[in-house]
Amino acid sequence: MDQTHRVRIAGTDTDLSVAQDQPILDAALRANAWIPHSCTQGTCGTCKLKVLCGAVDHHGSPDYTLTAEERSSGLALACMATPRTDVTVEPIGAVDDGVPHHPLRDYTGTVIQLDDIAANTRRLVVELDTEMTFNAGQYSELIVPGTGVGRQYSMANPPSESRRLEFHVKLTPGGLATDGWIFSSLSVGDPISLRGPLGQFNLVAEQPQPAILIGGGTGLAPLKSIVQHSLAHQLVPEIYLYHGGRRREDLYDFEYFTALSEDNANLHYRPALSEETWSGANGLVTDVVLEDFSSCKGMSAYLCGPPAMIEASVKALKRRRMAPRLIFREEFTPAATPEVE
Repeated sequence: MDQTHRVRIAGTDTDLSVAQDQPILDAALRANAWIPHSCTQGTCGTCKLKVLCGAVDHHGSPDYTLTAEERSSGLALACMATPRTDVTVEPIGAVDDGVPHHPLRDYTGTVIQLDDIAANTRRLVVELDTEMTFNAGQYSELIVPGTGVGRQYSMANPPSESRRLEFHVKLTPGGLATDGWIFSSLSVGDPISLRGPLGQFNLVAEQPQPAILIGGGTGLAPLKSIVQHSLAHQLVPEIYLYHGGRRREDLYDFEYFTALSEDNANLHYRPALSEETWSGANGLVTDVVLEDFSSCKGMSAYLCGPPAMIEASVKALKRRRMAPRLIFREEFTPAATPEVE
């Protein structure tokens, strides 16, 4: 019988029964006890918590995310740490952030659509056996068959489509989930396992500020969910959606967003190409934003893509006087390497 330990979250009424090999974050989210998190694989540090009493196993927590000094001072990564004894922990970030939270669950479903939509990019649509509630902008982990390993992909559909989940998947050469599964053997009709929802990148409440959305490559996925949800519920007065790619073959859903912007006067769609001249915007997507706005004061931003694009976007928006507290981001992180026994 698997041993369990009690994990208490300080400052709340939450007591969790956590298996000895179960990450504290996983147990907390399944109990709908919120701990701030982003990557869930030890690379971002968002889920750091203080171990007030008891002991945990840090497993493969990277030194660059959790230093030896931090470990010795009692800090741990909730997504990696498992309890060795009963413990009391205190999250570093805000436990009550005013955002609706949805419990983490395991789901099964069926692949109902698998299409090539751009260079080395596929749209994967899964029909779940049961509904998943989530916030626009969140992601799920798809479980690679035969490995137990999860890979993270944002939902591109709005929360109103709670059983039909859409994912945008970019091929990673040699990637366990992409090269070894989604781009090789996965087919329509196949069963699929996943868990979700995860992440704290979202837009759920009405806001007075116009919003600039910048996506690089498949960073468009959570922004598509946010755009659809925001338009349906009139959450944002003006939306400026930017999608960056190198060449025309890298862009997708061009016709969809063009038509959507024609039907919604408050949606402005600006795809940009950095390595191919065309009739649309030319140059790095961040440079295009700088050209379009002389000031971003009083606006918000939602960014999703690779680290270099996120960094450049933040610098550009700050240069245009956007308040840092109104810049929200979902940064692509390298997939964790599975432990080999």
